[in-house]
Amino acid sequence: MTKHRLYGTSFASVYPLYVAKAERKGRTRAEVDEIILWLTGFSPEAFEAELANKTDFETFFATAPALNPARANIKGLVCGVRVEEVADPLMREIRYLDKLIDELAKGKAMNKILRR
Repeated sequence: MTKHRLYGTSFASVYPLYVAKAERKGRTRAEVDEIILWLTGFSPEAFEAELANKTDFETFFATAPALNPARANIKGLVCGVRVEEVADPLMREIRYLDKLIDELAKGKAMNKILRR
């Protein structure tokens, strides 16, 4: 089975797109960062290092210190696909992040986004 091309893509190359999507809807980079840190368990410093190293998606999620167990509560559609039904574990993690950024851009409160 061949890997999806996104897996080898640098997280740092997609991160500005997440930030831009949020900012277009009046949200902030800090909120995007809060979501990513909540999901992955990276410290702000470790996250900045991952961006600086241009870590690919596969390595980014594989080395995440503590994937949040509450991410299993993320449900819904991203690009017409139910995130909870994505079979590939890495693609599911990427879709979780996409879904959280979508919720941020749609104006959802951070407490709801972070499943508190």
